[in-house]
Amino acid sequence: MHIQEWLETVPAVSVYVLVGVVIGLESLGIPLPGEIVLVSAALLAAGHSGINPVILGACATAGAVIGDSIGYAIGHKGGRPLLARLGGKFPKHFGVDQIATAERSFQKWGMWAVFFGRFVALLRIFAGPLAGVLRMPYWKFLIANVLGGIVWAGGTTAVVYSVGVVAEAWLKRFSWLGLVVAVLVGLTSMLVLRNRAKKAAAQSAERIAAEPGTVPAAD
Repeated sequence: MHIQEWLETVPAVSVYVLVGVVIGLESLGIPLPGEIVLVSAALLAAGHSGINPVILGACATAGAVIGDSIGYAIGHKGGRPLLARLGGKFPKHFGVDQIATAERSFQKWGMWAVFFGRFVALLRIFAGPLAGVLRMPYWKFLIANVLGGIVWAGGTTAVVYSVGVVAEAWLKRFSWLGLVVAVLVGLTSMLVLRNRAKKAAAQSAERIAAEPGTVPAAD
């Protein structure tokens, strides 16, 4: 079957549910490739007339907000022993160094760590549970969580979908080759932005570590 014909057979509802569930699970603290799933779904929407990018962005936003809120509740109830247990099961994501970096970001930036953490893979996993562990007031967390989810999920969907629409002519002319090129362009852009965000976070962590007696801004 031609790749374009195959894409047209993918049920839109299954795409919406998959995106919402994966991003929601990632947001509550489970290491999953939420960003890659969202980018791939937005590219798929550009070549699939049955997938509405607005609904896709809304499902991604809902998954991010709900997942973060559940993660906050879990962190608030489990406290630091929860982070220790997670560190034993997922040392690459919840190791001592990763937790220390995320915690310094929260201590320095408070609500802004929740907002901007949505754009950084490490903080995206930590934001909800760590905000609960540090007892950040829920109303502050919710505001930053909702705004961050809308900007990240909605913005990513809009940008990638627009790129996909522009590449639609190539998709029709070159079939699978055009699809591969479009996916590579989207993933490359995502990786460049991620690397820049990691560098900025590392520089912030170094500045924070050099400042003695930092008082948590979440309280």
